[in-house]
Amino acid sequence: MNIEKYTISIYSENNLGLLNRIATIFLKRHINIESLTVSDSEIEHVVRFIIVVELTEDRVKKIIGQIEKQVEVIKAYYHTNEECIFLQSALFKIKSNLLFEERQIQNIIKNSNAQIVTVSPEFFVIEKSGRREEIDALHAELSSFGIMQFVRSGRISVTKEEMKISDLLRKQLN
Repeated sequence: MNIEKYTISIYSENNLGLLNRIATIFLKRHINIESLTVSDSEIEHVVRFIIVVELTEDRVKKIIGQIEKQVEVIKAYYHTNEECIFLQSALFKIKSNLLFEERQIQNIIKNSNAQIVTVSPEFFVIEKSGRREEIDALHAELSSFGIMQFVRSGRISVTKEEMKISDLLRKQLN
């Protein structure tokens, strides 16, 4: 039984209460959700949930089966990290005076491929997109200067292989 990180993609109608029912599937099995993102998908009127968990493949297959029993769910997939292209995004809010008084901060921003998205007299905001480890490294470097606020998104991902969900939907509608 090999525990691995999996990205679960769920295509569904956007109905009230579905997120709660999906979360309950994980809760009842004592499975921690590491990351959860919900967004529009490539298909009009269909949303995509992206859930990251660490499980055995057998358990993730059972979870997929339970998720697909939900009426609004069109299709659910699971993928390993190697089968996906993924990243997260983070925002760091830092006091503005540090941007000009601490030259090292400018070098940290440049070296981490982050960008300044806004500057005000009181604070500036840095945006960093990338792997979790890259965001963690930037956080560690900026922590010594004092981070006023920090927020990180859940994982967003696309698969390396085609998912053929659009073809599946066309077949269901015909």
